[in-house]
Amino acid sequence: MSVAENLKRIKDSLPGNVTLVAVSKTHTIEHIMKAYEEGQRDFGENKVQELTAKAEVMPKDIRWHLIGHLQSNKVKYIAEFVHMIHAVDSLKLLKEINKQAAKANSIVECLLQIHIAEEDTKFGLSEEECENLLLEPSLAEMKNIKIKGLMGMATFTDDEAQVKREFSGLKSLFDRLTQKHSGLEYWLPETLSMGMSGDHKLAVDEGSNMVRVGSSIFGARDYA
Repeated sequence: MSVAENLKRIKDSLPGNVTLVAVSKTHTIEHIMKAYEEGQRDFGENKVQELTAKAEVMPKDIRWHLIGHLQSNKVKYIAEFVHMIHAVDSLKLLKEINKQAAKANSIVECLLQIHIAEEDTKFGLSEEECENLLLEPSLAEMKNIKIKGLMGMATFTDDEAQVKREFSGLKSLFDRLTQKHSGLEYWLPETLSMGMSGDHKLAVDEGSNMVRVGSSIFGARDYA
């Protein structure tokens, strides 16, 4: 199937309240433009270098999402134009995003990454660390970031019950934090980003409203 057909099939399967982020990492601009021409505007990249190279030459109405782990020293390259940073897992990183966004006169939307997988390989905050971070007094001074919700990646497994359990736990945390911290001006919980090509249907069933899908749209990635 073509990119256009794949994109239509996935969009048609998603409820209207779910944002589809097309994960375009390692794919060519020509390939990505096929999705753009079908109306797709949210694209996700893993690496800062690849994101900046593509953003420079691609249409300016694209909403770029940085979905990979972000090092503090790379923030300055994307703060001016990035729409959302998905994998924020420390106060240090939030401070740097705010600092660089202020210099660029922009406001950057962020998601806090929660460690929900049983694998040790995934980054992210524990529930307790997330709670403590949201109560950090210095966040009130950070006027160039908005914490828009949470992101999590489930264990890479065929065990659907486990994946479901991990997604369900993240949704419960999201609901709890939304209710508990509704008075915080920097905590604007609208987005629960969970689910990728292999498990996005399960994620949506468990309450996700943003999915990150790559190979199901663009086909296998070219790592050469």
